[in-house]
Amino acid sequence: MADGNARNRLAPVPFRGAGFAPGESRLGGAAALVALVAIWQAVSSLLGVSPLFLPSPMAITRALWRLIAEGDLLSQVGISALRIAAGWSLGAIVGLVVGLAMGLFTFARAAGFAIVSALFPIPKIALLPLMILWFGIGEPSKIATIALGVFFPTAISAASGVDSVPRNLIRMAQSFGLPFADIVRKVVLPGAFPSILAGFRISTSIALLLVVSAEMVGAEKGIGAFVLQAGNLMQTDQLLAGVVVLSLMGLAVARAIAALERRFASWR
Repeated sequence: MADGNARNRLAPVPFRGAGFAPGESRLGGAAALVALVAIWQAVSSLLGVSPLFLPSPMAITRALWRLIAEGDLLSQVGISALRIAAGWSLGAIVGLVVGLAMGLFTFARAAGFAIVSALFPIPKIALLPLMILWFGIGEPSKIATIALGVFFPTAISAASGVDSVPRNLIRMAQSFGLPFADIVRKVVLPGAFPSILAGFRISTSIALLLVVSAEMVGAEKGIGAFVLQAGNLMQTDQLLAGVVVLSLMGLAVARAIAALERRFASWR
């Protein structure tokens, strides 16, 4: 009996402290997408749905291939990508500076949160006519609209990231006599970086939405203008081909940000 009790006491206990750490499954994601496309194709083919109302994935693929071969779609995507890059860069840089200031300085925090809270809920595309009055119908108005939409989530995420940095780390750095600039560079920025990246994920999606909306309102070129024109002409296969391209652009941006996170925030 004593030997049995000893063996029970020495039996290994399974580890239960893994925490919530869901893994990534590329195979599962690909399988889900393939299943969705297969169901879509089956519904379009077997039920005889009109291509005008619901083009099949094969019809969309043919339209996409034709547009790529003609070179028209790629030029439209290039124009939109340049607008997104310019607007996102401007809004992200200004938003990052303002957000860090809000997290670090009392006056900037009080003024910044008041202004951001008042202006953030406004739909930025509603300000496009005002931007056109200020900057004209050309590229500056579209870039300014995108930058404005990117600014707010970036500023909020940067300020929240600074707030999430453990204060004991900052106090320890101060106790060692590190200058303010070194504390920000070596403690605050690394600690806030995951939140900043989360803001980048949100702001890039907003930039993609705003460029399409701005191009639909006041542009002759760009993926948004292309989608609007296809819709007006009832070319739904080309319309959905443009939507597929937008989805691929979003996936590419998400992959790029994920790569940045693996490179600079792997310590998490």
